[in-house]
Amino acid sequence: MTIRKAAIPLLVSLFVVLGAAAGKRKLKPAAKDSSAQPDSCRLVLAPLPVDKPIDQEIARQQALILYGTSSGYERLGWTFIKKARLSFDAGFYKLAEQCAACMEARGASGPDALLLRAHALQSLHHFAEAESAARELVRLRERPFDYGVLGDVLIDQGKVREVAAAYQKMVDLRPDLQSYARAAHVRWLTGDLAGAIELMKLATAASSPNDPDAAAWVYTRLALYQLQHGTTKQALESCNAALSMQSDYAPAMLARGRILLAMNRRTDALVELRRAAKLNPLPEYQWALEDALNDNSQIVTRSTIEDPRTLSLYLATRNEDIERAVRLAQQELTNRGDVFTHDALAWALAAAGHTVEAQQQMNQALSEGTADARLYLHAGVIAALNNDNKQARRWLEDSTAIKQMLLPSERVQLDAWRQRLIAKT
Repeated sequence: MTIRKAAIPLLVSLFVVLGAAAGKRKLKPAAKDSSAQPDSCRLVLAPLPVDKPIDQEIARQQALILYGTSSGYERLGWTFIKKARLSFDAGFYKLAEQCAACMEARGASGPDALLLRAHALQSLHHFAEAESAARELVRLRERPFDYGVLGDVLIDQGKVREVAAAYQKMVDLRPDLQSYARAAHVRWLTGDLAGAIELMKLATAASSPNDPDAAAWVYTRLALYQLQHGTTKQALESCNAALSMQSDYAPAMLARGRILLAMNRRTDALVELRRAAKLNPLPEYQWALEDALNDNSQIVTRSTIEDPRTLSLYLATRNEDIERAVRLAQQELTNRGDVFTHDALAWALAAAGHTVEAQQQMNQALSEGTADARLYLHAGVIAALNNDNKQARRWLEDSTAIKQMLLPSERVQLDAWRQRLIAKT
């Protein structure tokens, strides 16, 4: 969704939605000059199509504001964020950011507006701006989600030690699903898979049907950790739990498809991957489906804007448009300095023949000790290209130990490079 689409007139009358919320009582528009409202306020109150319950909730909150019964721009902003998560449409994060701007323009420039702004900016990958808002937030107060959003912003910039401190503070203040899940991710990122599984199980135990989105998210993350651990039956059970909470949750479908591919159940995997890619057409989803289909069609959708890192990885892996792959990864690194962005740039540089520079970026990608099959595969190939066969064998063996996390074509590539190194001995 773009902001232009957000301005499409709504055919369903706001009076209908508002009637149910206001006990069927007839309301009169608030006596105010709409032209005097800040642009951000007018933008977030523009009517949107009403297709699903979350859309009805957005319309209800807009109506309450328009007709003077509420000034709940903060609540509207968080509902836009929920809509973004459900629809995988980043345009709703932009609307959430505009809700924060509206609050500030109306004089409500305190911590609540900062938290909403920081969260929206982080979701939009505007990390520098988000970090500034998050640091100001924790300076003003010390609530769990304040430290949570600060950690979220820092983790995408590769500041892992600061992330761990922020998430630890969050756990100390409120040990719940949100804090456990974030702590689990840091454990995984620093190579502690067992610790990550333990903490994510605590997160799932703290989940509730009253918040199905969060529950589906933590069960999906647990499923991927279990897949890496090699317990595919448990991983499938976790996916099923996620989908019982949110039946159309694309990340759980993607995870289930990857698990089924690892179990060599390709036909079943294709069912899940097709459903996931239909719901969320970002490159990670399209790539997994394409790989399972053994289809060489090129991913050229909205990924340049919304996921340049994955598109760079895809192009470098397919050895297509390598200059673009390098450019995308270099641009992403200026904004997102985590290990996976260093890996993407390393892989693109290797494909372009710049193997020395690729090794330098790969060293950065491996610096936190992250146990990731794709990182290990790339590290092994880049070491081999630099004639460091001893290190290459080491990394390729590490990748082989958890190769169930790779896509089928990546497993073929892994086997081919291992055989190539064996032939050199």
